[in-house]
Order: sequence, then C-alpha cells, then structure tokens
Amino acid sequence: MPSPLPPIPGTTPFDGDQARKGYALNKMCFSFNDEANRKAFVADEEAYMKQYGLNEQQAAAIRAKNVLQLIAAGGNAYYLAKFAGIFKLDMQDIGAQQTGMTKDEFKAKLVAAGK
Repeated sequence: MPSPLPPIPGTTPFDGDQARKGYALNKMCFSFNDEANRKAFVADEEAYMKQYGLNEQQAAAIRAKNVLQLIAAGGNAYYLAKFAGIFKLDMQDIGAQQTGMTKDEFKAKLVAAGK
C-alpha cells in the first residue's frame, strides 16, 4: 500500500474515513436535487436533519451554514453545493468563509489578484 500523501495545511482531505463520517450529511445534501426536498428542508430544518440521522456536529454545522464546519463533519464539496444553493450562497461566500474574510474583502482580493 502506498504511503499517505503529506497533509496540506488548512485542508480536510475527503478520504474513506471522511466519506463514512459524512454519509448521512452527504445523503441529505444529495436529496436537495429534488425541489420538494429543498422546500421541506427550509420548512423544518430540524425535522429534515433528524430524518437523515445527522449527528450533532453535522447538525450544528448545518445550523451555522458554515462550509468549513460541514467539510470537517464529513461533507463532500459537491454535495454541499446543493445545500449552499438553498441559501443563495455563491462561491465568493464560500471563499470568504474559507479565508476568514468578509465577502467584500474576498471580492477585493480576487479583483486585486486579477490585476
């Protein structure tokens, strides 16, 4: 078996352990492909999370709408995009969360990097 890759500071690799850890969370986020499920979630987030058996770490991250916490709780970025879309969060919102900046600060950084 090859040795694991060295860690990348500030990242959470999505590996087999994370996949198992985040199964319920990712299954719930996958359900958001269906508009009726998105509406059901918005109508009663707590009941919807309970239906999928989210643990407290996952539920707290959902309540906080914090992508980094969701990734730490086993979330896969592809499935989390469905969750983020419910709340009209775009990639700049997510980038701001990841860097600890406000959205306006993050946008300014992107503009400056493009010059």
